[in-house]
Amino acid sequence: MRFEPIYQYRPWGGRRLEELLSAPLPAGLVGEAWLLSDREDHQSRVADGALRGQTIAELRTRWPTQLLGSLAARFPRFPLLLKFLDARQVLSVQVHPSDRQAAEVGPGECGKTEAWVVLEASPDSFIYAGLKSGTTADDLRRAVAGTTVGDCLASFTPHVGDGVLLPAGTVHALGSGTVVFEVQQNSDLTYRLFDWDRADPATGQRRELQVDRALACTDFAAGPVVPVVPVGEDLLHCEQFGVQRWSGQTRVRVGAEDTARVVVCLSGAGRLEYDNRVFPLRMGDVLLVPAVVGACEFQPDPTAILLEVSLPEVSTP
Repeated sequence: MRFEPIYQYRPWGGRRLEELLSAPLPAGLVGEAWLLSDREDHQSRVADGALRGQTIAELRTRWPTQLLGSLAARFPRFPLLLKFLDARQVLSVQVHPSDRQAAEVGPGECGKTEAWVVLEASPDSFIYAGLKSGTTADDLRRAVAGTTVGDCLASFTPHVGDGVLLPAGTVHALGSGTVVFEVQQNSDLTYRLFDWDRADPATGQRRELQVDRALACTDFAAGPVVPVVPVGEDLLHCEQFGVQRWSGQTRVRVGAEDTARVVVCLSGAGRLEYDNRVFPLRMGDVLLVPAVVGACEFQPDPTAILLEVSLPEVSTP
């Protein structure tokens, strides 16, 4: 199933997502395209076929087992949120809560571990990920007050293809000049620590900070984060999700029995084959492979790069 992207205005956004997605962008700065979202206020809708126009919540309610397989009883909504991000400017410095901390916010909330796959980066791009070793809560609070937060942050220069895993509690900011694919737990809990003293062009106002909550959620023992080292096709893996990357001309099997998977075509094109039917894929396409489909075959063209996103292996509160 193919879904319509949900575009989001962001003050740090740009226009580069129109090079990646076929659906026209709205006017103005677009920082995010939500590719698959089961949030009450942002429901993805099926883009084509007999189910065109239906939301993912409607599909989940009507066919829970066919959609999620054995995970249907475990999750009250689709457990992941998938996006493309275009950072024309550096994002705010932010932190996301863990599952335990999110549960204190209210029932039904979960934490937010997330990961990026770098799609574009310029020579002067950067990513802030984690704190420099030895940074304390007092150090970080003083840096926020003195607008010197960057001095506390670990950073690295991203390259196309890098995978970056950001566990909940990691202080981070996506730097300017980068476009990434993002997979995260289905949570919208973000605590903004610092926003570079900039005003939102849409309002002329500075965005709200949540410094105390951000500090309370920060894992000060975690240290700097660096790009992961892939193991074969396994690019990213944590208890909340996994990401495999397929490239080359070899025909591969994607999807799995009794669980849903999501495939994302990052470059080139190909076709997904199932039950004597063919589903073309091109750059920017995102397809949900429901549990009822199970495994199917992907025939790539020579330049195709495909991500396959798997769902959590263990329960998330």
